[in-house]
This record gives sequence, C-alpha cells and structure tokens, in this order.
Amino acid sequence: MPTGNPNLPRSIGLGVSGGIAAYKAIEVMRLLQKAGFNVRVAMTKHAAEFVAPLTFRALSGHYVLVDDYDPSNPDPIAHINFSQEIELLLIVPATANIIAKFANGVADDFLTSTYLASTAPVLIAPAMNTTMWDHPATQRNLEKLRSDGVHFVEPVAGELACRTVGTGKLEDVENIAAQALKILGAGASTDAEVPETIEQDLSEESFLITVGGTREAIDPVRFISNRSSGKMGFALAERALARGAEVTVVAGSVSVLPPEGVRLIEALSAEEMFQAVKREFTAASVFVGAAAVADFRPAKSEGNKIKKEGRENLTLELEKTKDILAFVSRNRNPGMIVAGFAAETENLHEFAKAKLEKKDLDLVVANDISAEGVGFDTDTNAATIFVRDRRKGFEVPLMSKQQVADRVLDEIAVLRQNAASAQI
Repeated sequence: MPTGNPNLPRSIGLGVSGGIAAYKAIEVMRLLQKAGFNVRVAMTKHAAEFVAPLTFRALSGHYVLVDDYDPSNPDPIAHINFSQEIELLLIVPATANIIAKFANGVADDFLTSTYLASTAPVLIAPAMNTTMWDHPATQRNLEKLRSDGVHFVEPVAGELACRTVGTGKLEDVENIAAQALKILGAGASTDAEVPETIEQDLSEESFLITVGGTREAIDPVRFISNRSSGKMGFALAERALARGAEVTVVAGSVSVLPPEGVRLIEALSAEEMFQAVKREFTAASVFVGAAAVADFRPAKSEGNKIKKEGRENLTLELEKTKDILAFVSRNRNPGMIVAGFAAETENLHEFAKAKLEKKDLDLVVANDISAEGVGFDTDTNAATIFVRDRRKGFEVPLMSKQQVADRVLDEIAVLRQNAASAQI
C-alpha cells in the first residue's frame, strides 16, 4: 500500500462508471474528504454523460481522468501513476459492464487499465437493474472478483430508476464511505460515523436567494397566490450556508421555518420582493431565484372587502408584475452568477432552455411539478439542470430537497471554477 509523504493527505482513487447513480459518487467523495482523504477521480466515458467531469474537478481540485490519450491529459501514463498513488480504489457506482471487465481482465479504457495496474485494495459498490444483478453471468463475475480479494458494498432492495422494485439499488453513501474508511483503518466498523460537515467550497460567495410564493392583494381579505412552500429555497439556503457562504433570503409566503444563520428579509408581494432584491442584489456574488413569484397581480386592489351581495360574478383585471430574475440578470455586477427555476407541467426541457437563453441566465433548474413527489410543498424533488454553454441538461432523480440543493450548488461551484480558470 502506498505510503507517500506523511505530511500529505492519504489518497483514494474514486472510479465512476456509467450508471444513473453516478451523481451519488459526489456525495461519497465529500464524505471521504471530510474524513481527511485526498480523492482522485477517474471516470468512464459513459459516466461523463451523467455527471460532467468538471463537477468532480471543481470539488476535488484535481484533473479528472477519462481518457489516457486525451490531449488535455497532463500525464501520458496516468493509469500507472494514478494507480501507484492511491491507497484504495473505490468504484461508485459499478455497472454490470465494468464488473464484467474487471473480472475478465479487460483493459480498454482508463478505469479498467487502472484496476489492472493498481495493487491497492479495491472496494466496489454495484448499482444496476435487478434482472442484471441476478443474472448468472453477473453472479459469476462477482464470485471471480471476490476470489481475487475484491471487497463489495452490496446493493440494496428498493425502487430503481427503471421503476421496478428489487435488489440493485446503490447502498447509502454514508455506508459506502464508512466501509471504505474501515478498509483504510480510518473507521471502527461499517457503522463508523462520517462527519456531517462538508468542505467550505462556497466560503467566498455571498448568496441572495428568493424563496416561497407571493401574495397579490385583491382586497384587504383576499389575494392571489400559489402553492409554493419555500422548502426548496430554504434547502438551498441551508446547504449554501453549510458550505461556507453568506446567505440572505428574501422570503415571500412560506409554510416552513428558515434555517438558522441566514439573514431574512420578508417580502409578501411581487413588488415588495422586487424592491428588496433591487436593494440587495449588488452585494451578492450569486443570485438564485427560487421563489414562485406571481406573473400577474390585480390591476387595482380594493381598499375595503368586496361584498358578494348583489353580485353573480366578479371580474378581475390583471397586470404583469416586474420580472425579478430578468432584472438581476440584466443589471448584474461582473462575475455574478444568476440561477433560476422553471416549474412546468409540459414541455419541461423546451421551456427551461428558452428561459435560460431569454433571460441570459447561467443556470436553470427545471421541475416537472406534475410528477409525483416533485414540486410544491413536498420534501422531495427531481430536476433537470441546464447550464449555459452546456449541450445537455443534467438529470437529478428524485431525492430530498437538501440533496437536490447540493446538486445545484455543485453546478454553481463548477461555474465559479470555470470562470476563475478562464481568467488565468
């Protein structure tokens, strides 16, 4: 096992193969970093279609290896040097394909070549369809690898990405990290605690986040509003704060309490929210428009309660509210990152990409609020994240809103890293 310089952090090689669970490798990497390890990442080409290598590069601080022969690769024999520098090779997730290659000594890409070149212990966390997991060929390959001394974090039963239920779901990231630490002698058991605190990668950022719905008065009693609870916006605020950022929240109508530590400004109507953002946005380095701001409001709000007596119907004339997101984007300071949300019930990707371009945003988080467990007043969410100048959106499957918030913040961190690199 490599020892290296005792004054430097110990290194783990994280291999990511091409499955829908690839995004969870980010969480595993963070947990290992919190435990004091330096994490180097290698990806298959298909893994790079699920999570951009730049995401891992920004969060790990290292070049992410996909292809030995890529002209941008700084090391022409990286699979040899990479394999000799690590104390553990951890594969998250491991597809049936990568397991088959490992078992049969196939070395047709960087990750499989690294597996053959490494003398470090290997820990594999499989994730695949139940039928693929149960297939005799997969089971034979698993037995081959076990006989070679490879360790496994067995998949668990649950609902899979293909909507079937059975064994094949990636084990919880906390347990994967704990088992890796156990192999390295850094954890007492498979139930070893992993620190909850994460890297302060946003410590130089000042966030301004709009949260919740707005209320547009019809009269002193009635108003027009929407179903927004503020849960997603507050999850973003909570996670940004945990990652070291200063956070100011402009909150409309919400049904949950704000996280401790954020600076809170209340603004119930669209106009009040616009005025609050207008006062605050020049001091922010990142603006996230997570609030569900009313697009229209009554053109006239009555001073007294409207009585129903003598009326069979009531006609309201509506007028447009100010576009807060577009205003911030047009008037931003140099270097400011502007992100928005697109809650849709149809044509999700088309509308989100149009919003990204029309409002000149850096990032849009698109939610299909007609899907179960997604959108307003739920504890879970799923999204497609579209980033400026990136050809395809990044799919985030159903998970807690805190986890979705971290995926959004990961992309913001990558945008900042790219901007910093472009100035060098």
